[in-house]
Amino acid sequence: MDMIDPFGRTITYLRVSVTDRCDFRCTYCMAEDMAFLPKRDLLSLEELDRLCTVFIEKGVRKLRLTGGEPLVRKNIMHLVRQLSRHLKSGALDELTLTTNGSQLARFAGELADAGVKRINVSVDTLDADKFHAITRWGNLAKVMEGIDAALAAGLKIKLNAVALKGFNDREMPELLRWAHGRGMDLTVIETMPMGEIDADRTDQYLPLSLLRTELERQFTLSDIAYKTGGPARYVEVKETGGRLGFITPMTHNFCESCNRVRLTCTGTLYMCLGQEDAADLRAPLRASEGNEQLASAIDEAIGRKPKGHDFIIDRRTSRPAVSRHMSVTGG
Repeated sequence: MDMIDPFGRTITYLRVSVTDRCDFRCTYCMAEDMAFLPKRDLLSLEELDRLCTVFIEKGVRKLRLTGGEPLVRKNIMHLVRQLSRHLKSGALDELTLTTNGSQLARFAGELADAGVKRINVSVDTLDADKFHAITRWGNLAKVMEGIDAALAAGLKIKLNAVALKGFNDREMPELLRWAHGRGMDLTVIETMPMGEIDADRTDQYLPLSLLRTELERQFTLSDIAYKTGGPARYVEVKETGGRLGFITPMTHNFCESCNRVRLTCTGTLYMCLGQEDAADLRAPLRASEGNEQLASAIDEAIGRKPKGHDFIIDRRTSRPAVSRHMSVTGG
């Protein structure tokens, strides 16, 4: 039943965007005036559960809920509790999610009770004014309250920070010390050319090779083999004892070891974050009560998974590499 793509990579990781909506409007991710999907177009929570279950039966061992912001989806904890049965049965190794932290104070305890052990929280700056500027609508104090609640509930947290030239590059040492001081890993990410935004990504783009060089002026970074199933390459920071991850889709893509696919809230499967090719799983999902057509559609889609993406950011390439925003397929 294993899903193996044309390049011999076994697909064991499914990322599910449960909504394209978000209560932030991060400048590198979205335009301020976003048009979101009508709610009638979304799969129901029961349909998302059924889809995820078929993927688990076909070999997925790690499932991540994303958005938009997953915790703004109405009744999201019902889906989390339903999916947690696969943790109890041993069919699934990990159920986790990526969040902006705005709703964490409300949901952290329930997530832990449902078997979620680890979450990713996106925080690009510790400066409240800059945080509001980069998110447009975000409140750093509310996110910090959510982080406190998650840690108190026993959740392990990895912070994600998009490295933006001239915005937070000089803050990274402070963010690193703060994260490691609270027992949280930190991963920095290069901005990606996805969807039209109100800014020039050429002005935002900071190669992480340059950031690492700057960090090594203050810290001793040693490459380690640590993996979480995602695309990050990790180093250990001698001075803090913590881990720092680098996700480099631009300067050094991670496609050769890609083990994941992405499912949208409308039932569209993207086999690659950086390509437009996709498969409609909603039609076979709704075509019958059995899962044979759905399983066949998944197999056909995995058979089209490309070798890698073609992200480019430069002055000559003003259009995004793919037209959809990150919130459509999940961060």
